[in-house]
Parts: sequence; C-alpha cells; structure tokens
Amino acid sequence: MSKDRYALLTVDTEALPNRASEDHVRRLIWGRHEQGTAGIREMCGVADEVGARLVFFVDACGACSHPDEMAEVVRWLDAAGQDVQLHTHSEYLPEAFWPEHGFRYRPRFLNQYGAERAAFTIRHFGKFISDLTGKPLRAFRAGSFRWNADTIRALAEAGIPLSFNNSMRAWTDGVCPHAEPVNHPFVWSNGIIEVPMTERKFPNFGGSAWWDKLTFPSSRRYRDPPWRVLWPYTLGRNIQVLVVLLHSWSLLYWDENGHGVYRDDKRQEDFRKLMRRLSKDYDIITTSDFLDLRALGRIGTTHTFDLALAEMKPAAGGKA
Repeated sequence: MSKDRYALLTVDTEALPNRASEDHVRRLIWGRHEQGTAGIREMCGVADEVGARLVFFVDACGACSHPDEMAEVVRWLDAAGQDVQLHTHSEYLPEAFWPEHGFRYRPRFLNQYGAERAAFTIRHFGKFISDLTGKPLRAFRAGSFRWNADTIRALAEAGIPLSFNNSMRAWTDGVCPHAEPVNHPFVWSNGIIEVPMTERKFPNFGGSAWWDKLTFPSSRRYRDPPWRVLWPYTLGRNIQVLVVLLHSWSLLYWDENGHGVYRDDKRQEDFRKLMRRLSKDYDIITTSDFLDLRALGRIGTTHTFDLALAEMKPAAGGKA
C-alpha cells in the first residue's frame, strides 16, 4: 500500500582527484581498500534488503581521466537495476579538453557557463551515460550544486525533465544564482521540474540562520546518529518528497590528508538502519517513479518560477 510519502536516495558518484592519492575510481566509487570495502556495491546491497533502488548521479566528466573504469561503473549500476543519472564536475576536466571542442578553458565552473557551453556539457556527458545504459536521461545534478539559468535551459534542450539542483545551502554559499526556500517540487518557466534538496533552516545564535542538507552521514555541524537526523525534517509529516544526499564515498572516512579510507563497517550499519527507518514511512522511488507519480497526480508541484530570475552572467572573455 502506498504511503503517499516518497523518498529519493541520491548518490553523487564521483572520483574527484583531491579525495584520493591514486586509484580514484577503485577507492572512491567501489570503495575498495586494503583493510576492507565500502562503496556503491555495499550501498546497493543494503538498499536491496528493503526492496529499494537508489538514484546514482554519476560524474561523467570523470570519464575523461578514467573512461573504461567509469563505463564499468555505469554498466554495473544499470545491470543491478539502479537508477543512473547525470552529474558533472566539469571544473576538473583537463585543460586540453575544452579547446578540442571549441571552447576556452575558462571559466571552469558550470555556474559561469553561457548557453552554448552549458548545452554542450549536458549533451556531451549525458550521451556518455545514455549510450551505456540505452535509456534516456531523466535527471541532472550539477557538481557542488553549481548551476545557473542556462543550465536549466540546457536540460530542456536535451530532453531531461528533472533538475535536482535547488539548494538554499548552495545559494548561501554563493555557488548558484538563486534558490527557492521550499522542500516541495516546483516547475521552472521552461517546463523543467525542480526536485529540491531537502533542507532545514537552523538558527545560528549570534549570526544568520544556517541551512543544512539532509545528508548521510549526518552533517558535521549536527552530529546526531544518521537515522535520527530524519526527525527534524519529517516533524509534522509535511514533506511529501524527501531527497537525501549521499556520495559514493559516504561509507568511508577521511584521513589526515582528506582522502577517503576504509576503517570499519559502522557507517554501512548506520546506512542499513537509515534505510530500514525510511522504508517504514516512505515509498523509496526512482526518477522514473517520480515522473509516473506526477503523471498520475500523486505528486504535485507548488508553483512555477521564472527562470530569468536565476540568471548568472558567464565570466568575461572567450567563448563561454
């Protein structure tokens, strides 16, 4: 029986160069280390225990440095029945990549790209994933939530209906031009549906209020056990669509160099507790489930927002 409350467990799947000294895909995505393993395979195993599938936002830009390894990740996730969608940390692309495709190296960040470069980024890296899965892409999340209005326009041009980018935390951090302070889906004026990051506003005594994403492991600032972090978000049961943020390295720890390392299985056990708790109160869904539920009128959108108000001018100089 449907609970009429839905959760999407979104996993940013990435092998960023500063988070490991070597073997980035093996260490940060598969989570394979000398002492043990805690990566995407283990996450999927825990999700399987409650009959759930996860949404993996795969950083396709990592394919430039690790093409065969990243292709293996996408194929494995798709074969395992997981939901594979597009993520881009294009700021880490090699400098030579952009001139090869007719662009200057700078600006580096997606939130500074103009329309042409944004459209190329979504189309080029989206094709990498869809060619491997044989399925159309349904959703996109920008690396570090760095996006602008041209990013959302590029999604419409590429036929990708869902954006998972709205974040008040990202807006207060200055990495995106706008955010709506809501936890309910809304529609951009070009028809793209925004599925906001679930966040809560906490008081910061002596300063401004502070927004916190619903993440696993729980925030460094609020160190409640991860299954208890749900309570402040679900108080009153007024959030119909819950979006939880994880990373492919969320079951790992950080060493003194800021590199992901395996220590023990405690975070895997905490994730198991979180999944069991979530599955009691929510239907855990994929992006295709979301679209189906919206078509049936089971998930609504609150309002339409004028995309022109989310403009951010590209950096000066060159073909952005």
